Order: sequence, then structure tokens, then C-alpha cells
Amino acid sequence: MLGLEFPLPDMLSFLRIKHLAVIDSVEVEFDPGLNVLTGETGAGKSILVEAVGLLLGGRASGDLVRTGEDAAAIEAIFESAGEELLVRREITSQGRSRAFINGALVNAGALKDLSSRLIELHGQHEHQTLLDPATHLGVIDTFGGLDGMTAPTAAAFDAMRALQGELARMHSAARDRAGRQDLMAFQLGEIDRAGLKAGDPGEDVELAALRQVLASADRVERLCTDSYASLYESDDAILAGLANVWRRVAELATLDPRFKPYLDARDGIKSQLEDLAGFLRQYASGIEASPARQQQVEERLALLERLKRKYGPALADVIERRDALRRELADLERGDDRILELERELAAARTAFVSAAEALSKQRRRIAVTFGRQVEAVLAELAMERTRFEVRFGDGPQPEAGWSARGIDAGEFFVSPNPGEDLRPLARIVSGGELSRIMLAIKTLVASSRHGFSDATDRRPSASAPGLIFDEVDAGIGGRVADVVGRKLRALGSAFQVLCITHLPQIAAYADTHFEIRKRVDGGRTRTSVSRLGDGARVDELARMLGGEAITDGIRRSAHEMLMDRSASRTSGAGTGESKSKGESERAKPKGVRSVKDTEGTKDTKGSHGGA
Repeated sequence: MLGLEFPLPDMLSFLRIKHLAVIDSVEVEFDPGLNVLTGETGAGKSILVEAVGLLLGGRASGDLVRTGEDAAAIEAIFESAGEELLVRREITSQGRSRAFINGALVNAGALKDLSSRLIELHGQHEHQTLLDPATHLGVIDTFGGLDGMTAPTAAAFDAMRALQGELARMHSAARDRAGRQDLMAFQLGEIDRAGLKAGDPGEDVELAALRQVLASADRVERLCTDSYASLYESDDAILAGLANVWRRVAELATLDPRFKPYLDARDGIKSQLEDLAGFLRQYASGIEASPARQQQVEERLALLERLKRKYGPALADVIERRDALRRELADLERGDDRILELERELAAARTAFVSAAEALSKQRRRIAVTFGRQVEAVLAELAMERTRFEVRFGDGPQPEAGWSARGIDAGEFFVSPNPGEDLRPLARIVSGGELSRIMLAIKTLVASSRHGFSDATDRRPSASAPGLIFDEVDAGIGGRVADVVGRKLRALGSAFQVLCITHLPQIAAYADTHFEIRKRVDGGRTRTSVSRLGDGARVDELARMLGGEAITDGIRRSAHEMLMDRSASRTSGAGTGESKSKGESERAKPKGVRSVKDTEGTKDTKGSHGGA
């Protein structure tokens, strides 16, 4: 999401393009209603549509930058209820791009997030999208306003998939668990057999000291025996001699009180020496200097060293590892309980998804009938009176492998343009003219339903209705059908701002505002400009579209009559139920196109981008 708050515009009022493909600098001010753009093939009409697509987050490429320029820039102002939204996209010749909304730097994803609120772009190649059956359910959902059901269904599907993923991971862990448990059980058994105590991490230090004592047992025993004898057993034993010393000190204390503190300490000194003698005697008798005892200590030390190398480095680390292994084994043993819990949660999530998807499916099938009838009605207006259109679903819900965030349905559009022919998938319609009209019918119905515009007599679009851009919707049609398409586009223009690129004068004559796009070569450079046409210039452009280069007075009169007929029907609404369009009331206020002259330069090698 954007993370920024912007007004919800419903009109593209201004577009500026600089250094994009064959366009050096063009500024266009659009009106409400139906805006038509015409011009010779290759003049660059579709470049304007491509510019808007880039402005709304389309993929940028350095090849789009005009030859000799460092960067291209596209800016647009969208208006709604007096508020303006400024969108800008810059593209360098190296292919880097930056985007701004009301001066704030945003990424291309933010532009895409905003695009659905600004413009619905129906380009030349969108037919291929609607020819993909995978898109058809989305069309039905949009037409039926089923967001309140599709969103919970998608959320339930996502929750179910998340649980399926977690359960799959738990099962995978369970498959590996036996080997993991065996390894940990071996490691834990190895440590446990050593009988380590959590409160005694210094056993190895004590054993190292004992090993040193045992290695010098004879010497230690001799030193203890000699020291004990000196204190107690020899003729000049220290404890016996001290008794004479203390008698003399006692006499001295009667003569000089300064000897009294030493006399007071005699009992403590005697006690310490007696304790030392007792420890020496006990220590000497307690030494087990046998080879078996030495071997036992060496083996114990070797075991502790091995454990420290594997799980240490210190004996305290080995004890900590032992405790961790016990906890992990206990967790693995509880894994089966978690799998059972996940399976219960998944069953509940599957039930919730199926319930939401079945309710959505029921509504879809009901709405699909209405949608098919309305498509047939619009096609009848587009000179395909006997066309049959149907949305076909499977006999029942899709198997679980076919479930998706859109639910449990598989739906596809089927069409029979001619009486006596079976309904066939839309993708198998081969006539370009038929396909164009079917696409126009579907697009206008969906756009109208989405934004609260029900038919040609309803002039109450929603406040957030975006503009609609149709790039050469007239492909493969002409004559009376083109006239009907023009009326349909003008009816849409009464509720939305519509921008339409067309080659057909029958459609162009219905425009509220008419722009001509021209391409010329001047000074070795290709130059494209855009001009707003007044009534006289519109007659000339319609005459060119009718007769090509050879424009006779008769062709000009035909063009004038065509324009007057469309203007009369716009004012009276004759035959269409149309009222005066929004753009009509604005025509008194002159607006213009500011076409900035190209600067001189070298020959443009990117002229292929100007093809339209």
C-alpha cells in the first residue's frame, strides 16, 4: 500500500510528456466526457497511452528515452472536486526510474496501487488477456460487485494453504525424526554414561591433581610420615617441645605484660599443629598408589577429555549439551501431538474455505446469467443482434487440486456470433470485428457496474470513478457498427472521462473533445505534436479520415454533415436515450494544447516507438 493519503480523482486534466520515444515535448489538457485522439498511422497516438501506462507503474526501459536525451519524464494532473493529484515518472536512458506523487518519492509498486483509482487502461493487446479463461471469473466478480465475498474466500484459502504448508513441514520433520532421535539418543547416552553431575563441573581438574599425587605416591607418603614424626613421635617432637616454650613465656608474661598476647595464642597454635598432624597421618594412610587406581584415574580423565572435544570445550559445556539434548528429545516426542493439532486446524480451515467458496460460487452462477443477458443486449446495440453469450461453469466444484484464492469454480465465456452456430469458447472467435465488439461490451459492462453507472440514461457515476482509456477499440469494425460503437463510447463519456484512440471518423465524430496527433520530420528529427481541434479543424480531420489524401468538397461536406448529425443527437439524445454530456457544458471555456517545438538534433533511431 502507499502509506500516504491522496484524494480520489475522477479525471485526467493535464498530461505532459518530455523526451519519450518520438515525442520531444507535448502538453495536453483533457476535458470531461469523450476525448478522441486521431492521426495518421505511426504518428504516435499509442505513445500517449504508453506514457499513461508508465505513469501508473508500467515497466520502464531506457529504450523509451528519445535519442540524444538523458531522461524522459511524464507528468499528469488528476482532478476531483477541486482537488488535484500530481503524478510524475522519470526514466533515464540507463533504464532507471523514479516516481513522485504530490512531490513525495514513491516506488513503481505505489503507482500500481494507485492506478486502479485513476485510470482503467484498455490497450490494443488487452484482448489477449480476456481470451485467457483464467481471467473470466475475475470479470464476473467485478461485474457482480462480489468483493465482499471474494476477499473472505481468498483469506480462507490463504489460511488453509498456510496450514497445509506447516503440516507438510511437520510431516517432513517426522520422516527425519527417527534418524534425528537416534543420533540424539546416542549422544545423550554417551554423556549420561559418564555420570556427570550438574553441580560438579570441575571433576576433570580434581582428577588431574589426583593423577599427579598418585604418580608421586612414595615421595608424598614419606613426606607425610616424616612431618608427622617431627610433630609428634620423634625425641625432639615439636608439640612436646612447645610445652617447655609456653612455660617460659608464661613466666615472662608475669614479668612483662607484652608477652601475654603470645601466651593467649598458644591454644590456637597448638590446635592448628594437632590438626596438621592428624591430616598428615590420615593422608598418608589414604593414598591408594596401586597400578589399578592409577589406571582408573587415567581412564576417567581420558573419557572426560573425549566428551570435552565433542561437546565442550569445558566440562560445564558438556553438561549443558546433555540437558539441551534431553529437552530436544522431549520436544520431538511431542511432535506427533502437534501434527494431530495441525490436522484438526486444517480440517476446520478447509471447511471454512469450502463454505465461503460455495457461497461465492452460488452468487457467481446467479450473476453470470444476468451478465450473459446484458452482454447480449449490448452486443445487440453493436449490430450483433443474434449473438448468444454464456458463462459456463463445471458441473460441480473443482477437485481440490484446482482450488485457488478465487474459490472452487472454473468458469469460461462461450459465444455464438451467428445463428445456427454452437456456442464456442471466446478464445476461438476468429473475427477481429466480432472480437472487438465483444470486448467493448464486456469492458463497458464491467466498468459501468464497478462504478455505479447502469445504462446510457444513468448519469450518476460514483465519486471515485476512474477515467477509461480505449486504445483502438475500433479494430476490425466499420460502417454502421462503428457508429454504434461511437454512441456507446459517448454514453460512457457521460459518466466517466473517456480517452479513445481511433482510426474511424464515425467514432471520432461523437467526441466531446477532439485531438489530432501529427508526426513530421524536420531537421533530420522526427517530431510529434498534439493539437486540440475546433469545429472547422475537426471537419478537415474527419474528411481526411474519410477520404485519405484526396479530400474533395463532397468528402468535406460529408464530414461536416457527420459532425452536425452527432452534435444534434448529443443535444437531443435522439435514438440513444442520451442527455447532454459532461464535456458539452465545458466547451465554452477554451482550453488548449501546448505543443512545444522540438529542438534540433541528430536523426532519431527510436522512431519505431511512434507507431500507432
